[in-house]
Parts: sequence; structure tokens; C-alpha cells
Amino acid sequence: MESGVGGNSNERHGVFKDDSWFSQFRNGSNPWMARYVYALIFLVSNLLAWAVRDYGRNTFPEMEKLKNCQGGRGCLGAEGVLRVSLGCFAFYFVMFLSTAGTKRKYNCRDSWHSGWWSAKIGLWIALTVTSFLVPTFIIQIYGEIAHFGAGIFLLVQLVSVISFITWLNDCCQSDKNAERCHIHVMLLATAAYVICIVGIIMMYIWYAPKPSCLLNIFFITWTLVLLQLMTSVSLHPKVNSGFLSPGLMGLYVVFICWCAIRSEPAGESCNRKAEASNKTDWLTIISFVVALLAMVIATFSTGIDSQCFQIRKKEAPAEDAVAYGYGFFHFVFATGAMYFAMLLIGWNTHHTIKKWTIDVGWTSTWVRIVNEWLAVCVYLWMLVAPVILRCGRTSEPA
Repeated sequence: MESGVGGNSNERHGVFKDDSWFSQFRNGSNPWMARYVYALIFLVSNLLAWAVRDYGRNTFPEMEKLKNCQGGRGCLGAEGVLRVSLGCFAFYFVMFLSTAGTKRKYNCRDSWHSGWWSAKIGLWIALTVTSFLVPTFIIQIYGEIAHFGAGIFLLVQLVSVISFITWLNDCCQSDKNAERCHIHVMLLATAAYVICIVGIIMMYIWYAPKPSCLLNIFFITWTLVLLQLMTSVSLHPKVNSGFLSPGLMGLYVVFICWCAIRSEPAGESCNRKAEASNKTDWLTIISFVVALLAMVIATFSTGIDSQCFQIRKKEAPAEDAVAYGYGFFHFVFATGAMYFAMLLIGWNTHHTIKKWTIDVGWTSTWVRIVNEWLAVCVYLWMLVAPVILRCGRTSEPA
């Protein structure tokens, strides 16, 4: 009986391999193709939230007639963003609950994740529409919860980025690749440090033009100090992680610092770029589109990186094991739904956001800065933890 079942599974697998990618997608057998559809749904939700925020009164005038909209105040603007986010979060949370723990392909939960698109798109639309029918107080509660959900997303993304950097560094330093990758590592590390220094200098020029810009000077200078600290710890003889990982981490923290200062609201004398962005021109629109796409790509790439959160020793996957963690994938998208809501409303449910802007406000600035400092702390801990554990084991009595 078992051999018959296995034969049918292998036969079906062989048929799927011979089919085109479209046939695999249609039959619900291609989880790699499915993740792009989930990302597309996430992108559409982002665009819908932006449209409700910036052009809701002109594009969706019927909303003002709804009971909970209160003439548009409850369904448009910041609250409209939260309603779209709630529908998107509910969809991915349902998918998380229904796919968490899936280990093997060719079962009902694998088929549900990779197929049944008519039912799932209908579910997403129904949940999004329902979010505009719930009372305002529920949306306010969701807005408070979304702050924590967005923080979880930032933490997951941070661990994913740091894990990738340390994996790349360990791969280049391994006995197998050390000699072959030596020149490439030096060139990449040098380029990373040069970009970091140039970025810090440009931030001083753009965002600290006067000695009175103490806060921006502090942000930029402290980023430089953190870069030096990461390099010193990485080069310590007991750690010996080389130049590559602190150089790449330096790029990451400099980028976060730049995003944080750019999030400062327009009208600040120390932020010339914010003053220039008062007018909606093509550069502002391009920056908004790039930021939106970057958010979707970051959510997508983090969602398939469940390996970096495995505590147990990794084992060789079985032949019929799933391609990636379905539950973790949907969990990241669920928290990402909360995160895009916070970006579009500036982390403040009572904050009025200008058109074609994203992640602007003092709350956004401090969230970015704290995220930068937390990233450095996590990275330093990942460097020194093995040394501390090693010393603890050697100091134990025999």
C-alpha cells in the first residue's frame, strides 16, 4: 500500500516537472511561483492604502456614505490606511494559521498555499471590504497593535540582514574559499568602507550645514563611532571576523541613519533635502515609488529566510520537504502589513501626511535611529557570544 502511494507521488512529481511553469502554477504545484503572487497581493494592498490616503476623496467618494466613515474622516486618510492594512493583515494571518508547520509537499496544506487562487483572492477582497465596515474604535485598537507588529517586522528583517552578512563572511573565510576569495573580499570590504565614509561626509554636508544642528550631528557622529566599534570588535584576536562583515554592516547602519534623518519633517532648517521635497516633482514621485517597491522586496526576501531563525542544527532536507517555511513566510507578510501602515501614516495615527511622501515625521526618525542602534547591538552580540560561551565552558571545573 505504501509503495503504491509513493509511486503515485513520484509519478505526479514527474508530471509536474515536465509541465510548463504556467501549468504548475495553475495546478497549485509551484510554491516558488506562489510567493510572487503573494508579493503582488501585498503590493496591491500598499497601492490601495496609498490611494485611500492621498486620493481617497476623489477616487472613492462612495466611502463617505458608509456608516463608519463619518463623512470620510473614518475611512480616508490615516484611518483609511489602517483599514486597508487590517484587511491585508487578516488575510496573511489566516494564511499563517492555515499553513504553519507544513513540512511535506503534496498534501492539502501545501496545495492551499500554492493553489486555490480564486478562493484566496476572494478571501483577500472580502477581508479588505470588511475592514471598512468595522467600527472606528476597532481600527484605533488595531493602530496601537500595529506599532508592535511593525516593530516585530523590523526586528525580523534586522536578524535576516545580519544573518546574511555573517553567512557571507563565514563562507568567504572558510578553508575551501579563503584563498580563492581573498582578493574579492578585500575589494568588497574596501568599497564598503569607502561608501560608508563618503555617505557620512555627504550627510554632514546635507543635514548638518550649521553648528546648531546638534541632533543631526549627534546621529551622524554616533554612526561613525558605531562603525569604528564594529570594526574594532570584529578585528579583535579572539573574534577575528575580518573586515568584510563590519564593512557590510557599516553600509547597513549608514543607510538606516540616512533614512532616519530624511524622515525628519519638512520645515527643519537642518534638513535641506526636506525643504526641497516640499514641492511634488518627479524626483519626489520616483523616491516614493522606490521606497514602496523596496518595502515590498524587503518583505518578500525576509519571508523566505526562515533558516536564520532555526536554533537546532540544520539537517539535510527530505526529498518531499517544502521549499521554504510557509507559516513564517505569511507571518512576515502579516507583520509587513502593519509596517507599511506605519510608514504611510508616519507611525502616528493622528499625523497628517503630505501626498507622495512616506515615513515622514519625528516618530519615524526615532524609530529608524533606535533600529540602527539595535542592529549594532545584535551584530556585536553575534560576534562576542561564541567567545563568551567558549570562555564559560573552559572555566567550568572538570
